[in-house]
Amino acid sequence: MTTSRRAVLGLLGAANVTGTALAAWPGAAKAAPAASAKDLRAFLRLVNQRAAQDKFSGAVLVAHRGRPILARAYGMANKDRSTPNRTDTVFWLASITKCFTALAIAQLVQRGMMTFQDTLGTHLDGFPTAIADTVTVHHLLTHTSGIGRPAVGGGKLPDWNSLDEVMDGTLALVRQTPLQFTPGTRYAYSNDGFFVLGAIIAEVAGRSYFDYMRERVFAPAGMSATDFHSRPQVLANDAIARPYWTQPDGRRADFAASPYAPFTTGPAGGAYSTVADLLAFADALTTGRLLGPAFVELITSGKVVLPPSGLPSQAEFYGYGHLTAIINNATVIGHSGGGPGAANRLDIFPDRNWAAIVLSNYDTTINPIVELARELITT
Repeated sequence: MTTSRRAVLGLLGAANVTGTALAAWPGAAKAAPAASAKDLRAFLRLVNQRAAQDKFSGAVLVAHRGRPILARAYGMANKDRSTPNRTDTVFWLASITKCFTALAIAQLVQRGMMTFQDTLGTHLDGFPTAIADTVTVHHLLTHTSGIGRPAVGGGKLPDWNSLDEVMDGTLALVRQTPLQFTPGTRYAYSNDGFFVLGAIIAEVAGRSYFDYMRERVFAPAGMSATDFHSRPQVLANDAIARPYWTQPDGRRADFAASPYAPFTTGPAGGAYSTVADLLAFADALTTGRLLGPAFVELITSGKVVLPPSGLPSQAEFYGYGHLTAIINNATVIGHSGGGPGAANRLDIFPDRNWAAIVLSNYDTTINPIVELARELITT
């Protein structure tokens, strides 16, 4: 069942969020738009219910052809100050940041400044020869490098006090860490690997990773509210939602009290953004304004088969900093982002011309919301 955008807007009262048309990928013209007004009301009922049960705090946006069909916000950005979340509230993206980092690498490859086959040692000094000569950019982008501390490279970090200190300090720790496995032999999610990619971007581009992202990714995409914020900046700015992390007894603690809140999580997860800016990114990505179409296809296509996740799909893969899933014979690209006080999902449906974005300053699962949006859009 389908309906016009005007009818849906009239029924749902979409918020004032602007966008332009997503590119028509191969097959898009053949796919009839899904998600009727009835479907979207069902989606809103679910989000409303979870918010009423204090299981969701954040913002959601659903768009067709780059234009928002609905945008709603729930809960509090700062409970102490009674500051509500809004559709223009800035949220910690966590690992959605990896999309931006991978795209920056692809830009440098497209410009002929490096290749995906380059070894780590081609660009960075100080790593043991066995690592420098065997780990490639491809390995780092696909989490098959073996680089990084055990698990996902997490744990409490030293009290660094600038973005540069975080980059330099993390790289120093990674240089001291042996490989977990032979590069290319298996998949193991690695935040540390994306810090290494950030350092490569800085070295090849001749400017800091953070400046490069602002100048070459955020600005040309029209992502005016997106940046890398430090912990002190988050605590001082009411426009940024405070992450509320779940404690073992089920209570939620403020970001200020979290022992797991570093100064920044940098190239692996340190970006902050809004639902509107992520829609702008989706548009810029799919229309080729950030990267040529062949390279967009390259970074978003599956490279490594992933085990089943908490969301149903026919298949799921990791590309270059992007997750790719097949759901009801439709392709979904994007990324998740999670951490203490954050649960996020960017879903782009290129062959259906839809996008669904969920940003939360709770770490309670958003899977029911994401799953329903996917079901409504792909069936």
